[in-house]
Amino acid sequence: MRKNHSPYFIKRLQGYWNDFLVNHFFVKNFDGLGENPMVVSPMSAEVFGRNIEVGSYLHLISSRDNPVRLTTWSGKGMDGKISVGNYCLMSPGTTITAADSITIGDNCMFAASCYIADSDWHGLYNRTRPFRCTKPIVLKDNVWIGHGAKVGKGVTIGENSVVAAGAVVVKDVPDNVVVGGNPAKVIKSINPSRRMLKREKLFEQGEFYLQNQRDLDRYVLSQNTLWGWVRSKLFPTRSD
Repeated sequence: MRKNHSPYFIKRLQGYWNDFLVNHFFVKNFDGLGENPMVVSPMSAEVFGRNIEVGSYLHLISSRDNPVRLTTWSGKGMDGKISVGNYCLMSPGTTITAADSITIGDNCMFAASCYIADSDWHGLYNRTRPFRCTKPIVLKDNVWIGHGAKVGKGVTIGENSVVAAGAVVVKDVPDNVVVGGNPAKVIKSINPSRRMLKREKLFEQGEFYLQNQRDLDRYVLSQNTLWGWVRSKLFPTRSD
């Protein structure tokens, strides 16, 4: 299918249903979830464990074949916590797993299939259970984790810094740099004096932004009809 044939009212009905799933099911997985979460495919997201808190204007994009996973582990010697700030983006396949503590600041972005874990899950010599192999992770404000990147235990990533696609971070990253490679090393500096647009800019007028998105959908889908949508589902053609 090359085009979206659904009329606007179908898109709105799908939106109402999605909002119901978010408010009735998704939010109850968290100890705290801020206002206006925007969640794609909320029932595919996998949220497990206690002590998971997320701020306002979360944008989470999950899918059945590549779900977002947020997990904390509790037990003997473990009481995992995940804390996520405001205006954060989590793309399909984002996996964040805590046995100790993972703290994520405001305006952070996670590209598809990135992995953040504060534990090795088994020691080198005691491989029967996690033992002395966990250390907290901190991502400061406005960090961007690239596609398929991995962040290991005990790492702090500085403000505004970027982890390149596929990188493996095992040591602290300073503010305002780009790191890449395995193990990740600084490959570029970011000028902190330059004006930087952060995700929060999108939501300075939150309701205005959401209304703009609805108006855009209405315009883009204005020529679609119910019959055309049904036909495209039952009798698709190459032009669809």
